[in-house]
Amino acid sequence: MKKGFLYVALCLFSISAYSQTKAIYTNPEFSTLAKDHKKLAILPFKAIVSLRPNQMKKLTPEQFEKLQKDEGKAIQSALHTYFLKKQNQKGYTVSFQDVGTTNAILKKNEISEENIDEYTSDELAKLLEVDGIISGTLNTNKPMSDGASLALGVLVGFYGSTNSGKISINIKDGKTDALLWKYDKTLSRSLGSDTNTVVNAIMRKASRKFPYIEL
Repeated sequence: MKKGFLYVALCLFSISAYSQTKAIYTNPEFSTLAKDHKKLAILPFKAIVSLRPNQMKKLTPEQFEKLQKDEGKAIQSALHTYFLKKQNQKGYTVSFQDVGTTNAILKKNEISEENIDEYTSDELAKLLEVDGIISGTLNTNKPMSDGASLALGVLVGFYGSTNSGKISINIKDGKTDALLWKYDKTLSRSLGSDTNTVVNAIMRKASRKFPYIEL
């Protein structure tokens, strides 16, 4: 009986460990593809906020669209802030374009959340004059950012940010459009309740395998 229990426990442990290692992917050709990288741009994240039907009824399509856009830009800003704070401490081999500059260039070229998927990473990198593109998605049932949470409270009577859902962060090469690095993380309350806190928490683990760190 004990042997059977031990076997099952080992199998579950192995599956769990395998899943965790697969949460972070680094391209085996990373050192070659990214050897000349000096600057990366962080795009607004694609946020998908799944509200309850009774909440959706109280929002116009325009209000809901703005809510998701604001959430995506909040993640973009929080990730940029994290990298700036850790720049010297971590010894990054690249710099990160100011998100204000990134968003201004995208706007001038009429690239928005609605049509950005029509552009490849190499096209965006050329336009932004960077070597690589950081992008990602956020799936959540309630907004994390304070601004979006407050807006939702005013509109549908719900206050308080949350962090349940899933976040995915990708880095692509600006020349070949190749996926260089990917990190997937399921969000939980233990990570915190606001955008900056959550990003800091998930990046603490991801930073162990972040590829742009001096060895």
